[in-house]
Amino acid sequence: MSDYMNGTGLQYHLRIKKGDVGRYVILPGDPKRVPLIAKYLDDAHFVADYREFVTYTGYLEGEMVSVTSTGIGGPSAAICMEELNICGSDTFIRMGTCGGIKLDVMGGDVIIATGAVRMGGTSREYAPIEFPAVADFEIVSALSKAADKLGFKSHIGVIQCKDAYYGQHDPDKMAVSGMLKEKWEAWKKLGVLGSEMESDTLFVVAANLGVRCGSCFHVVGNQERENLGMENPKIHDTDNAIRLAVEGVRELILTDRARS
Repeated sequence: MSDYMNGTGLQYHLRIKKGDVGRYVILPGDPKRVPLIAKYLDDAHFVADYREFVTYTGYLEGEMVSVTSTGIGGPSAAICMEELNICGSDTFIRMGTCGGIKLDVMGGDVIIATGAVRMGGTSREYAPIEFPAVADFEIVSALSKAADKLGFKSHIGVIQCKDAYYGQHDPDKMAVSGMLKEKWEAWKKLGVLGSEMESDTLFVVAANLGVRCGSCFHVVGNQERENLGMENPKIHDTDNAIRLAVEGVRELILTDRARS
């Protein structure tokens, strides 16, 4: 597959090749967020656009850094990481949105994931379900340091991942509504911070490839606060989470450089 495009070495889905992308990559889900992230890089330029995968590459602290969208959900996120890794990338930060679950998580806050509940299906084709989906410690540390530096209200902990968006937001219409509701109550009791759709896959794929991955999220709102009649601001501007991901990469670059 790596030589799919008539001997050019372009990847089958991302349409990128070695030399197009940096070691460090920020992974938003939405292709439209890619240029919004790339504007924080130096000398950023467009690389490729195919299906849900849009790639830009620029520089931070003199180091090549790329931004590639994964699309929604585990299958496309796994494809994205696999093909980026073939092209030389080994350090990934997912940047996205989520909904809050824990009551002290509010719209406009940011979440830094330490691990993910594996309710998605893709990661099961990479590792048995008993294997945990955990973020790389160095990336969690870099994002935590960046959040403090930027003065953002952050939460650090476990997030839940699923494949069905409407399984969360309209479980009553599902044939397995009882199971969905029972598990949701378990996540609440266990202190899970929020819910999204890609990190469980990315963390497990990263473990399989032997690379680093972490995640940070903008919290849009919290349905549990809304259900209890509590204040629940809905915030859609994702710039804080974008800046957090960029500064997290900067921290990693400086740490990696000092170590080497």
